[in-house]
Amino acid sequence: MGCNNLTYGKNGISLTEQFEGCALSAYQDQVGVWTIGYGHTSPDVKCGLTITQDMAESFLAQDVACAAACVNKLVTIQLSQPEFDALVDFVFNVGSGGFASSTLLKKLNSGDTAAAATEFDKWDHAGGQVVAGLLRRREAEMTMFDAGAASTAQDV
Repeated sequence: MGCNNLTYGKNGISLTEQFEGCALSAYQDQVGVWTIGYGHTSPDVKCGLTITQDMAESFLAQDVACAAACVNKLVTIQLSQPEFDALVDFVFNVGSGGFASSTLLKKLNSGDTAAAATEFDKWDHAGGQVVAGLLRRREAEMTMFDAGAASTAQDV
């Protein structure tokens, strides 16, 4: 099991907020999933639902806590804060199941962080199509991850 006990940092939260945006009224995302706030999904999110900004921030805190717990649990190598933040944003967006079965995680846990970093941009599809916004997000995550890997390498 995991060897990290990190919490999501400010740079990670900024990344998530930047790419998710905040919608106080429910909408269907690109594949038809009802979404609200900062990318929050659940069976309770339905057409016509509206929330306050405080509720959106509360949902965000809960959702990133789940994503952070997933990364802490599944990653078996020590991570830097930027690596962790990039992975939490990734899990927030693709889900814990996708991350758990990903080649990205397999390469990362084998210690090959450079190969793991190249896996981010393979997750740029929604509904079978490349989505420019997802590609930009994956590139931002990869850049953050690579910065953390570089700082870890310098610390060794």
